[in-house]
Amino acid sequence: MSGDGFRSGFVAVVGRPNVGKSSLVNAMVGQKVSIVADKPQTTRGRIRGVLTTDQYQIVFTDTPGFHKPRTLLGRRLNRMVEATTSEDVDVVLLVVDASAGVGKGDAFVAQHQVAPRAGRKVCAVNKIDLLKGDAALPQLQAAAALASFDHVVPVSARSGRGVDELVAVLVDALPEGPPYFPAGEVTDQSVEQRIAEIVREKVLERTREEIPHSVATQVEEIERRDGITHVSCLVLVERDSQKGIVIGRGGQMLKEIGTSARPEIETLLGTKVFLELRVKVQREWQRDAAALQRLGYG
Repeated sequence: MSGDGFRSGFVAVVGRPNVGKSSLVNAMVGQKVSIVADKPQTTRGRIRGVLTTDQYQIVFTDTPGFHKPRTLLGRRLNRMVEATTSEDVDVVLLVVDASAGVGKGDAFVAQHQVAPRAGRKVCAVNKIDLLKGDAALPQLQAAAALASFDHVVPVSARSGRGVDELVAVLVDALPEGPPYFPAGEVTDQSVEQRIAEIVREKVLERTREEIPHSVATQVEEIERRDGITHVSCLVLVERDSQKGIVIGRGGQMLKEIGTSARPEIETLLGTKVFLELRVKVQREWQRDAAALQRLGYG
C-alpha cells in the first residue's frame, strides 16, 4: 500500500463555528469520527479522521470553530486551531456555509488561519444543496475572494454532493510518502474519548440553549463483566439549574440521553453495553485552568 506513487499527508480543516466541518470530515472519511450538533463549539479538540485507500491516505484534523472567545476554554480552543494550522500540514481546508452566506466570520478565519499559512489552500463551500437556482454563484465568488485559494469546491456534507471531487483535489495536493496510520484505523481518538463525545453529542441534541457551552463529559470507568461492557460516564455542568435540566423530571432526560447513546457505543465496542451516567456540578469549569487540564483542554 505504501509503494511508489502512494500519497499521504495532513489536512487542517478550519472555519467559523457551525459551518459543518465535522459533518464534512465524517463524509470524507466515510464514517463518524467527529460528533455533530447544531450548536457552536461542538468540536472541542483536534480530532483526526483518517481516509485510507490503496493509492493514498489523508489525515484530516477537525478543529474547533475559530471565534472571538469569551472564556478560558474559548481561548484555548482558538490556540488549538492556531497550533494545528501552524504545524507542518500539507493543505489548509477552509469550510464556509453557503446557506448562511459567506461573511465577516469567514473573513476573520481566513485572515488569521488561512492567509498566513504556507502550503496549498482549498475552500469547501458547504451546504450548497440548500441553495436554489443561481443563488450559489455569489457565495462561491465571495468564498474565492477570502484568500488566495488553489481550489474552491462546492459541496454538501449532508447529501454527498461534491465530496468525491473535494477528496480528489486534496489527494492531488499531497506529497508521495508512506501512510501515517495503519489501514482500517479511522481516528486517533481513544475509545474513552469517543464514548465521552457520543454522550456529549446526545446531551447537546436534547437540552436547551443554556446547556451546550456548559457541558463536558468524561468516561470514568470501562469494565467487562459477564459479556457486557459496563461504562461509567460523568456529565459535567456549571450550575445546579443545568444539572436539573440534564437529569430531567424523574430522571427522564438522563434516561433518554443514555438510551440514545448506548447503540452507538455498542457499535463502537462490539459488545452489549450497560451505560451509567452521573451528573455533577463544577462551577465555572470553562474558566478553571485545573478543570480544563483534567478534561483534556490543557
